[in-house]
Amino acid sequence: MGQAAMGRKRAVLVGINYVGRPDELKGCLNDVARMRRCLVDRFGFDGADIRVLADADPSTPPPTGANIRLELEWLVAGARAGDTLFFHYSGHGLQLPAETGEDDDTGYDECIVPCDGNLIKGLIDKAKEQIGNSTKHNRSQQTADQQETRPPSSTSVVGIIHGVIESLSIHLLRRGSPQSGHGQSNGSTELDMKTEVTSHASVKSRSLPLSAFIEMLRENTGEDDVGVGTIRTTLFRHFGDDASPKVRKFVQAMAAGKLRQDGKLLEGDDGGLDTRSRALASGQEARSRSVKEVYAGTAASVPLPRNGVLISGCQTDQTSGDATTAEGVSYGLLSNAIQTILASNKHGTVTNRKLALKARELLSEQGVTTQQPGLYCSDEHASAPFIC
Repeated sequence: MGQAAMGRKRAVLVGINYVGRPDELKGCLNDVARMRRCLVDRFGFDGADIRVLADADPSTPPPTGANIRLELEWLVAGARAGDTLFFHYSGHGLQLPAETGEDDDTGYDECIVPCDGNLIKGLIDKAKEQIGNSTKHNRSQQTADQQETRPPSSTSVVGIIHGVIESLSIHLLRRGSPQSGHGQSNGSTELDMKTEVTSHASVKSRSLPLSAFIEMLRENTGEDDVGVGTIRTTLFRHFGDDASPKVRKFVQAMAAGKLRQDGKLLEGDDGGLDTRSRALASGQEARSRSVKEVYAGTAASVPLPRNGVLISGCQTDQTSGDATTAEGVSYGLLSNAIQTILASNKHGTVTNRKLALKARELLSEQGVTTQQPGLYCSDEHASAPFIC
């Protein structure tokens, strides 16, 4: 059966090592290279339908916030029933403190950190957590069903997006002092598919501290007065239309007098915006109509399809690891676990649930006790095959 009959397969792979920065990582480009080979060799993707953005690879577009969103638009453009859409991100994660009294599953905006600091937000908003305890609902349940369920008789899906997101959190760094990775500065050492974590590997957190992100934002924007309370408005001023939709909605609401920077509703007040931010916000056609829309962006008014699958690197109160062996080989702990699991099941199907559970088990066996991958998807897709 040809690919046209089976549905198209597309992928966007993002790897950011933040070369030259104090928070530089080592294994993200290796993760992307391994995943690309895996998609082609195991899952039958055409290399022409896989787009890569890597900060230390001049042959690819830089992984800025705007470029990542542009490639995601390409990914979903014209998606049809039966298509498989895959997004992989290896790089820093960040939790941006929420500035509202609205109920939120985690109390933070989960973000990925593009090379230019133009945050991409809203990663697990309203997603059903199948494995993990990051959401309030799951934290209230101390036990979870870890048994495989029968797959549905039909899994006709419009545009399944599997997001393999490394390191979504920033707090609990006090659990251990992350060590600096060793090896090549750009982490370009090729990693064999079967390489495993050893006791000789040093591990650095892929969770970017908020203070480090603020410093990055100051350097990128040239604004020295950036603080926790002005991150969103700074992103809006600097990136304008290229800023995250949630950031734009938030600032537009402030300009319209609906919100202050502390998240409080206050009609007739611009929330303390400077003249430039007010002008930018007033120039946007979209206008926020409710607090829900302000924080959810355009997603608030459009019902989201329940056909996406997100595998996170860890829980929101944990950090994901960037490991480097004594031989100078670097990789993400989750990415390496995924490749190890797939390699041990060369001809068998691995479901999303099984992959997440096996990744947890493998990391635990390797002595990694503070990183537990999570699974977010509908009940139906928990038992669907990983990727396709």
